[in-house]
Amino acid sequence: CRMEWQPDEQGLQQVLQLLKDSQSPNTATQRAVQQKLEQLNQFPDFNNYLIFVLTRLKTEDEPTRSLSGLILKNNVKAHYQNFPPAVADFIKQECLNNIGDPSPLIRATIGILITTITSKGELQTWPELLPQLCNLLNSEDYNTCEGSFGALQKICEDSSELLESDALNRPLNIMIPKFLQFFKHCSPKIRSHAIACVNQFIIGRAQALMDNIDTFIESLFALATDEDSEVRKNVCRALVMLLEVRIDRLIPHMHSIIQYMLQRTQDPDENVSLEACEFWLTLAEQPICKEVLSGHLVQLIPILVNGMKYSEIDIILLKGDVEEDEAVPDSEQDIKPRFHKSRTVTLQHEGGEGEEGEDIDEDDDDDDDTLSDWNLRKCSAAALDVLANVFRDELLPHLLPLLKGLLFSPDWVTKESGILVLGAIAEGCMQGMVPYLPELLPHLIACLCDKKALVRSIACWTLSRYAHWVVSQPPDSHLKPLMTELLKRILDGNKRVQEAACSAFATLEEEACTELVPYLSFILDTLVFAFGKYQHKNLLILYDAIGTLADSVGHHLNQPVSLDLHLVSKLALRNISKLDQLHGQQLLTCLSSVATALQSGFLPYCEPVYQRCVTLVQKTLAQAMMYNQHPDQYEAPDKDFMIVALDLLSGLAEGLGGSVDQLVARSNIMTLLFQCMQDPMPEVRQSSFALLGDLTKACFPHVKPCIAEFMPILGLNLNPEFISVCNNATWAIGEIAMQMGADMQPYVGLVLNNLVEIINRPNTPKTLLENTAITIGRLGYVCPQEVSPMLQQFIRPWCTSLRNIRDNEEKDSAFRGICMMIGVNPAGVVQDFIFFCDAVASWVSPKDDLRDMFYKILHGFKDQVGEENWQQFSEQFPPLLKERLSACYGV
Repeated sequence: CRMEWQPDEQGLQQVLQLLKDSQSPNTATQRAVQQKLEQLNQFPDFNNYLIFVLTRLKTEDEPTRSLSGLILKNNVKAHYQNFPPAVADFIKQECLNNIGDPSPLIRATIGILITTITSKGELQTWPELLPQLCNLLNSEDYNTCEGSFGALQKICEDSSELLESDALNRPLNIMIPKFLQFFKHCSPKIRSHAIACVNQFIIGRAQALMDNIDTFIESLFALATDEDSEVRKNVCRALVMLLEVRIDRLIPHMHSIIQYMLQRTQDPDENVSLEACEFWLTLAEQPICKEVLSGHLVQLIPILVNGMKYSEIDIILLKGDVEEDEAVPDSEQDIKPRFHKSRTVTLQHEGGEGEEGEDIDEDDDDDDDTLSDWNLRKCSAAALDVLANVFRDELLPHLLPLLKGLLFSPDWVTKESGILVLGAIAEGCMQGMVPYLPELLPHLIACLCDKKALVRSIACWTLSRYAHWVVSQPPDSHLKPLMTELLKRILDGNKRVQEAACSAFATLEEEACTELVPYLSFILDTLVFAFGKYQHKNLLILYDAIGTLADSVGHHLNQPVSLDLHLVSKLALRNISKLDQLHGQQLLTCLSSVATALQSGFLPYCEPVYQRCVTLVQKTLAQAMMYNQHPDQYEAPDKDFMIVALDLLSGLAEGLGGSVDQLVARSNIMTLLFQCMQDPMPEVRQSSFALLGDLTKACFPHVKPCIAEFMPILGLNLNPEFISVCNNATWAIGEIAMQMGADMQPYVGLVLNNLVEIINRPNTPKTLLENTAITIGRLGYVCPQEVSPMLQQFIRPWCTSLRNIRDNEEKDSAFRGICMMIGVNPAGVVQDFIFFCDAVASWVSPKDDLRDMFYKILHGFKDQVGEENWQQFSEQFPPLLKERLSACYGV
């Protein structure tokens, strides 16, 4: 037998001293501790000392022992693969022997240590771990049972998939039935562990759980009224997940489950009520929601509405009694990074903007509530919102009687919750609310002047949810009073109200668009004034409101009467010199919109903005190069900032058109662009190609000398794996073709095959298909001899993807190209001629010479096949198509 490892007394004292020092608040001591730790980590058995202190030195105080375990955990994380086998074995053995330590803190620390070892791929090489832990559950000693369960729960959380795999012979088949036995244990802590362990396997539909699903559900029902709140919380969590995964098994019991959840949503313990409230959110997504819940709305609605009140703790956390805080500087954690959306070039569609709901592979991340703020109030409001979308106006009979009492309550907390309710149902119950809005809106607008800041801020949000209706009414009835009051709130003395008002105003801008033009000078005066008043965090939201304003009113911003250039100069010149990371991104995004809207009106402010962006790109590229060569000496640059700068340069090129020429001439932007186009980060390439396209349109003489170098890079990026990069590269190639004319010929071969492949791919996003079709058409327009031999390979998807976009310049050039290619290779279109006819009919008013081209092709085809064949052919046309072609082209 092996000699048991024993510590050296002097070494042990040294380690204990280190553990004591590391609890000191002094930073110099902390630094010395770090150095000492790094030295000691050179000795393999240092880790033996650490486990020894944790498990054997019962005379030491618990915090010191626990700290020893946590340092060991960090060592396991960083260097476990270098531990000698004897050390690793000693640590594992000590963990298992002491999992039942009398101290809950030490048990938990050992549990964390076990999980950290298993996370290093050690479940396979520690075969005795799971059987021993499961065996120890049977121990008569409470501490041993609880400690083992604690460790098992952590393993189930971290390695749920592995426990179901053949690699370990599917230990779950034994573990799940074992856990289920403990649902009846006399200790609430152990019952709670048992449910928490099983809960880890619901979402993944683990087979071992599915085999025992009925026992599991019965056992949950048996614990429904457990006196322990942690047990109730885990029961609720299980039922919410089962609703998603095995609703078939819950349906027979649905009535009693709903009754149970109604009680639990009012549980005195907020952790329980929050878990239970999630049930309504999940149920709303199920097809059976309406059927099973209709009869319970009368009970549920008042409970949700009641849950929407601020709790006393909420009010303390939100400083609800602080009315004026605008002069208090923001703390760092107040300022969440906001993410800039890289520029994606899209086309205009029928009946709306090309952007509508067509964000390519972007995650919409403007949810202000991080998970940490998730509470009963927000969950209740979210549940009411989704249920309003399921039940629509059927919800109102249950809500309206409550609403009156809430909205006119003398108690501000009650009144505030009523305003939140109105906002939550705005989307789902809009139809049914319309009759009440003429009366409600003035009341809500009056709430914008309430003396409580939390009432003013929720009123901003709720009013923004009804902005669409407000804008549909005559402007004097609601739009004007709402706008007047919101602008006052933008200058509120409370930061939370400023933020809510700015966000609400941005929503109103998007809905109202040019309706705002009469009020522009008033709006701009307010926004400029806010600049001098706002702290850091709200400045970011203000930039957003100004950018949205520019997007909404467009060139109207450029009228001498309303154009407060003071605003732009103040914006650009005051802030551009001292751009920091966060501010800069928001400011540049905002300026991008302003530049596009102001066009030549922005000229006086362009130079410093343009220079700043070019410098930013140059600095970032230089830093990236240093980092690539010496990663140990330099930090990797943050490229997000460079992406924003490239997008602002695009905005300038688009807004200024030819006037950007002199700025480009005096800078090295083309050299920088060459580097950006080859950047490993897709978002950088995406923005580079957008800028290349915009510069091609604005000042092609500066781009032309680089074409030979640029085209091969563009060809390489026609890879639909990166949708947005591919989209922008495709668009830029089309713009270049239009400028190059016949000189494009040597480059057609570099790109054409890829473009034809993309247009024929299944499931390609609409925007990419349209841009690809336009570019193929444009290449055919400038080089018909080179492109037309492939006509047959792309004509059908080409026609179907361009029939839905509006008449515009891009569509015009693409269709001219297709007509020229048909002229060179008429055989290429014969099989799919009906698709060509349909695409031609999608034009509302083509230019005269383009109409002539269509006319010649249609009549040429008709003459070629003869009257009788044409009659048979046109019989296949849908009636509308037949009618249009006959009316417009006489065929």
